[in-house]
Amino acid sequence: MRVLITGAGISGLAAARALLAAGHDVTVLERSPGLRDGGYAVVLWPNGTAILRGLGTDTAGAEHPLTGVAVRSSSGRPAMTVSTGGLEAAYGAPTIAITRRDLVTRLADGVPEDRIRFGARAVRVTDGDGEVRVATEDGREFTGDLLIGADGVNSAVRAHVAGSEAKARARPTGAATWQGLIPAPFHLDDRFTMYMGREGSIGMTPVADGRVLWLIDLDQPAGEGHDDPARALPLLRRSYARWAPEVRGLLDALTEDDLALFPHRRHYPPLHWWKGRCVLIGDAAHAMPPILAQGVSQAMEDVAALANALADATGAAGPSGEPDLGAALAAYERARNKQAVKAGDGATGSIATSGPRTLLQTDTMMRLARLIPRRAPTAMFERIVAGVAHAPGGPKAYALGAPEAIADSEGTESGTAAR
Repeated sequence: MRVLITGAGISGLAAARALLAAGHDVTVLERSPGLRDGGYAVVLWPNGTAILRGLGTDTAGAEHPLTGVAVRSSSGRPAMTVSTGGLEAAYGAPTIAITRRDLVTRLADGVPEDRIRFGARAVRVTDGDGEVRVATEDGREFTGDLLIGADGVNSAVRAHVAGSEAKARARPTGAATWQGLIPAPFHLDDRFTMYMGREGSIGMTPVADGRVLWLIDLDQPAGEGHDDPARALPLLRRSYARWAPEVRGLLDALTEDDLALFPHRRHYPPLHWWKGRCVLIGDAAHAMPPILAQGVSQAMEDVAALANALADATGAAGPSGEPDLGAALAAYERARNKQAVKAGDGATGSIATSGPRTLLQTDTMMRLARLIPRRAPTAMFERIVAGVAHAPGGPKAYALGAPEAIADSEGTESGTAAR
């Protein structure tokens, strides 16, 4: 089958690897003149890493394994911890932090150069007469049997599938994240550490080569110049002056060049993930805030579910040898819709940046959290992942089934959901 993919980001390149391995003729259309290496770093939970491994993606030397999550109050008092040991045992894959640049590069290593067309911004999709056509901004036209929209929150394919601008646009949630990637100014253990208070949350994740991915979640700043690092940095230092020494140390180590603001946006999955010969994956289908760190893992889940559905349809092809594409895309939608909605809801509502819910993030409430049974937060987080991920195991490394309960693990610390 001739497959067109718009977007050579993480989800687009992963889909290209999966479908090339399945024997399809794949062409990736990327609007940029080269691989997109912007952004900072991402976390993949074991469900996402297992699929990445199944695609043959080698991240050795670029990843930093994480052993869990530590939640602390704004003053630095330990509240609870999550161990990822049970998830890792179930999926046979680690939790990792990796820079977006490294992940995109490693994924691209498995896609032949002649399969990616750079400078090809999709501007029009035409679906009919047994094929789908994509016109690009520079006047080229590409034809295929299937079009996969992996072109992010402003996806041209989503606009075609959803059928209206109202459905096509991702909506702001009112929150935002200042983030960056710097050499770690102090020692970090191998966990994602989150500090929580009335002002929002601050997270620190160790990344390869002694770096730290830092994130500050807060209400989206308002007014002119709200995204200006020169104005923001002194304000952040004043706002968090009473927080833990590690938080103050991080802010003291930052320069204006280290800050970038990312407003949170949410795409509710459309009523249908596909239309005709077009289908959506990744942020084009379900962009979500970064709070639970499931964005990339959910994109991996999309890729695996779509590859499985297409393989099943091909295996069940009738005498004509033509797979039932509509049935395959409908099966993919059924496999992913409920999980993606759960992941998006969780990411949108897990942490408060303003209002009464921030009372749950005060030092007093963080102290009370220590009364929770030690294993309970880990078990809760495992159930959250089980609700948004494929079942462990399967006939192929990226063959997914319905969610199953995550096997319990012994000797693990407990904790809470993390980004």
